Amino acid sequence: MALPSLSEIEAAAQVVYRAFQATPQYRWALLSQRLGADCWVKHENHTPAGAFKIRGGLTYFDALRQNGVLPSAVISATRGNHGQSIGWAARAHGVACTIVVPKGNSVEKNAAMRALGAELIEYGDDFQDSREYAIRTARQRGAHMVPSFDMALVRGVSTYWWEFFKAVPQLDLVYVPVGQGSGICAAIAAKLALQHQVRIVGVVSAHATTYADSLAAGRVVEAPVSTQLADGMACRIADQAALEIIAPHIDHLVKVTDKEVAHAMRAIFHDTHNVAEGAGAAGFAAALQQRELLQGQVVGITLSGGNVDSEVFAKVLAQA
Repeated sequence: MALPSLSEIEAAAQVVYRAFQATPQYRWALLSQRLGADCWVKHENHTPAGAFKIRGGLTYFDALRQNGVLPSAVISATRGNHGQSIGWAARAHGVACTIVVPKGNSVEKNAAMRALGAELIEYGDDFQDSREYAIRTARQRGAHMVPSFDMALVRGVSTYWWEFFKAVPQLDLVYVPVGQGSGICAAIAAKLALQHQVRIVGVVSAHATTYADSLAAGRVVEAPVSTQLADGMACRIADQAALEIIAPHIDHLVKVTDKEVAHAMRAIFHDTHNVAEGAGAAGFAAALQQRELLQGQVVGITLSGGNVDSEVFAKVLAQA
């Protein structure tokens, strides 16, 4: 599966910019002080859907339109941000959209998807259950199943790393949360397209280790999911195509616990007054874990999403 070229990423950016402009990246002084290294944050929490995923939805639907295969109805599975991305793009193209989420999913992410016009179905105990149900339902309805990992999605997501690497060419390394793989594969694509020397560090939840286990084994290894906070990283089965891209191109992988993620969420709010959801704070959690190795380096993290339920965030802040 070929990664997008520089010209393809630049073309994808023009698709994205029809909906919103490039998100900012800032060197936050207090975060840098806390880390003991220059810390730059890419603010994907500032997209209209509150997370980076919207970029992939926009380019995925644009590709369908350009290829003359825009369906009348789509279905997909999500823990929230991917679903908002698909809901947003489907609405823009006049396509009926159904999203399957697991039981007990984020109340506010569910509300956001419904507000975009998506029909919401709650099914299963985790993302994988929802995904398998969505695939079956798509067949029954004759709807187009939008996958969670696809190169048309990666192409859109890579635009934010392209923005980041161009804006901060001095980055030494970036910490990238891993859910189903589009974010980290997009970072790899942008690095290669720009011939940037940045080192890419993958970050997985210590309570959802399929990518860590699969990379170590050299094959897909299913792993149980028990994270209560990093729902954007709560994948039980890694994607084979994503693994093949990740394996040769990352520097190393870090596992972060829910406790470390909660601490990072509080730190980001305290130091920048930005709200980070669990997966959105995972990169900073990993950087803090490796703080002693980072002195004198320029570190990039992505605040990949800020869509955390108010009640959950209040509890996280109260733990301080």
